[in-house]
Amino acid sequence: MNDSLTDQTHNPDGAVGQFIVVMGVAGSGKTTIGRLLAARLGCPFYDADDYHPPANVAKMAGGLPLDDADRAGWLAALAGLISDGLARGERGVIACSALKRAYRAVLRVDEQRVRFVYLRGDYKAIQARLLAREGHFMPAALLSSQFEALEEPARAISVEAGLEPDRIVAAIVEQL
Repeated sequence: MNDSLTDQTHNPDGAVGQFIVVMGVAGSGKTTIGRLLAARLGCPFYDADDYHPPANVAKMAGGLPLDDADRAGWLAALAGLISDGLARGERGVIACSALKRAYRAVLRVDEQRVRFVYLRGDYKAIQARLLAREGHFMPAALLSSQFEALEEPARAISVEAGLEPDRIVAAIVEQL
């Protein structure tokens, strides 16, 4: 494939690079859509859940929501990942809740080269997904705290999370 979506993927000799943050509450499909989008764009996928320190994972697994202090180091690590990739002219996709404007501001290390995709969804539909999900540290009981913390983004590609994954990815690619 040789289109503008893939030309910038890995070209340290002049490519500007781009990182796309797929955001939304737990259960909105960030990981699924992020993986599919990265495959479509031919670039690496990163799951922000993998960057949480063990204390954060234990807290969430225990049914306690994270606070801003808990998230600070995690967000800094993700911002570093984005900065390093952009410095190399790479493209990447990150699945990250990025619920608050302040969190997105930390991740938006470059106004032009960091884009956000918001997977918006209905509480009951997302709750049903979470209840069916197995093997994840984030319990469905914390979904209400995620919706309470959510500050919907003004500057993002916004896509309905309830659509089929392939349709979501197509809608995102169309707007990049």
